[in-house]
Amino acid sequence: MQGLGGGQCASDGGTAARIADARATRSTLCLERIGDVQWKYVAKGQVLQSEKLFPHQSALAEIMDFVRSHVVPEGFPDSVLPCYTPYMQWRCLQYFFGGAMGVFTTRSLLHALGVRNGASSSAIAVNWVVKDGAGRIGKMIFARHGKKFDCHLKQIRFAGDVLMQLAAALELATSATPQFFLPLACIANIGKNVAAVASTSTRAPIYKAFARRENIGDITAKGECIGNIADLLGTGMGILMSKNFPVFAPFSALAFGYVYSSFREVKAIQLPTLNRHRFGIAVDTFLETGKVPGLVEANERERIIVGPQWSLEKLELGARVSDAFSAPQDYQYIDSLFKGENYLVSYNPKRQRTYVVLKERANGDDVLRAAFHGQLFVNIFDKCSSAEGAYQESCKYISPLYEHFKLDAEKLGWIMSETLLSPGNARVCT
Repeated sequence: MQGLGGGQCASDGGTAARIADARATRSTLCLERIGDVQWKYVAKGQVLQSEKLFPHQSALAEIMDFVRSHVVPEGFPDSVLPCYTPYMQWRCLQYFFGGAMGVFTTRSLLHALGVRNGASSSAIAVNWVVKDGAGRIGKMIFARHGKKFDCHLKQIRFAGDVLMQLAAALELATSATPQFFLPLACIANIGKNVAAVASTSTRAPIYKAFARRENIGDITAKGECIGNIADLLGTGMGILMSKNFPVFAPFSALAFGYVYSSFREVKAIQLPTLNRHRFGIAVDTFLETGKVPGLVEANERERIIVGPQWSLEKLELGARVSDAFSAPQDYQYIDSLFKGENYLVSYNPKRQRTYVVLKERANGDDVLRAAFHGQLFVNIFDKCSSAEGAYQESCKYISPLYEHFKLDAEKLGWIMSETLLSPGNARVCT
């Protein structure tokens, strides 16, 4: 069956033994690239071995790679416009001056509250600044995973709100245990800053999903205005409750209301893009019923509290060769079966998981097709319990089913040109 871009899956399952014999003398199976590092996979008898081709990276280069992973977007500089660099340079300088000024303003606030002894106010100010500094470090570390914010937007938004309440509970505990103020306040501030990153980084995609015109700015401004009004009203309610009730009971009730409201908030969002969970729901429904679920149905079925089950349990997209294959003969057989495709689908019986290995030339549509093929294989394998049979059946039907799925999904409003499947960064070099 002819695939996308002229690709074709081989259909002769009985050639596995002949392929293994014919290639037995080949030592190198393939090369794999992960970022700037390449690996070579070598067949030594029945054993699949990997060798790192560039093991002697300098300490400075490793430090720079670590820093880049935290401070620049994935794919930089190709993933952003040229104006991003000067903007962030000046923003960084602005935050530097702001951080320095914060020490003086904190000390002044403490003086205004009656802490006037020089040594005492300085020590308290230092504790306060350390608390804030710990929060900023936590924010920086968490921001490294920014790509996941797009792929698991609802789950991260809700998790951030839950974390915010846990951090608030720790802040509440400082009044009962003042001797542990600094560690409790530091942990709480880390949690609040991480939650703030989760909230601010997911806000724009959410507002974008609401826009029917080029009015994202207006939607954002009005949304922030509504939030500020509600926050002011809540502050007034909190002042009244704090005067008439003990602390624990009203705090618990308010925290529960906050978390439940957050859950209903993210459940109301209808995103037209396919992340791993929505994609899994769409493909499973299509394979079972022949129909692609609409935006409302798939978004309603998406899990918020539990992570995407499809991606965690059955299928790994963008896997490494060492995970997908346990023996050289397995790789050789699958490689021959998927000739012309920009991916490989493999079931590893030792790990009892299905893996999709992407080739270096795979584009966005190849990734989507590979994920669909992997899910199709899982669906067939669950019914027939024969990996080779599932390979044959999935290769036979992949092209017509994928084209049908893609066409129907686009008609229902799904954005197929941009997916959020978040494949691993390992690629096979061919």
